[in-house]
Amino acid sequence: MNSEYEKTQLAAESVNAIEGIMGAFPGYRRAHAKGVSYKAVFTPNGQASSLTTAPHLQTAQIPAIVRFSNVAPDPTLSDALSPAKGLAVQFQLPNGEITNIVATTVPFFISKTPESFVSFLKALRSGKNGRPNLRALVKWLTKYPESCSVFRIWKELKPPLSFAQGRYHSIHAFYFVNQEGHRQAVKYILEPEAGEAAMSNLEAAGKPEDYFEQELENRLASDMVHFRLKVQLGKETDPTDDPTKEWPKERRVLMIGRLSIQKERAAGEELLFDPTVLPEGIKCSEDQILQFRRFAYEESYRRRSRNS
Repeated sequence: MNSEYEKTQLAAESVNAIEGIMGAFPGYRRAHAKGVSYKAVFTPNGQASSLTTAPHLQTAQIPAIVRFSNVAPDPTLSDALSPAKGLAVQFQLPNGEITNIVATTVPFFISKTPESFVSFLKALRSGKNGRPNLRALVKWLTKYPESCSVFRIWKELKPPLSFAQGRYHSIHAFYFVNQEGHRQAVKYILEPEAGEAAMSNLEAAGKPEDYFEQELENRLASDMVHFRLKVQLGKETDPTDDPTKEWPKERRVLMIGRLSIQKERAAGEELLFDPTVLPEGIKCSEDQILQFRRFAYEESYRRRSRNS
């Protein structure tokens, strides 16, 4: 898959497949459909300035918009039935441009390539009565064994106690580039200052349908919610092209700033949080899924913009 035309066609195919699994919901994102957005302020601490020239990672405060979400593509699905959560951040840069971080509570992705992701969605669609075709999924895993670890994580996954107490991972690798042109591979981590906490799936099942949104609203009514933005620094032996794999936990982690979320709501449902929109000083890695996201996000955005 090389040309933009091929990527655009595959993006449409992937969105069609998602709609085929859970339905199409006009006006909503095709994934992370149910969400809530707030205004925020990001305060960098200067620790990344030797690694990148990116303007929002120097020393000046930057306004931002954050969106918390359920990962599921169905906006009517109860919070308890979507244990994985998302956090997207749009930084509003001094020159009028933007850049985004997209992160989830699951530290890696289901597929290494767009083609394998689309074939996974088709395997899910091949079932009946809302149940996946197990034979098709086994056949898919046999062809793409790198995805087995993701299935194990999903089986054990528990929802966080709050949007404010989840640990969010960017999944993909990026390159920081400094003034000398040196490249450092990084992965983002958003760590909650309130501390990580999870609930059992049984506890989650007993929560109200909009529990996460209401809990966050109540929390913000009394104080801001804070996250530490960190980067895990990769070594040359760490894969930058495979989002199905985590880097070794002993890799150095550097705190580069603090994200402070305010109680004022923001119009985040209208925004496109494309993680490939990057300023000077940050580059996309060789990760095919990361590069494919631009085309898939644009396809989803086109459909919800025309309320289809």
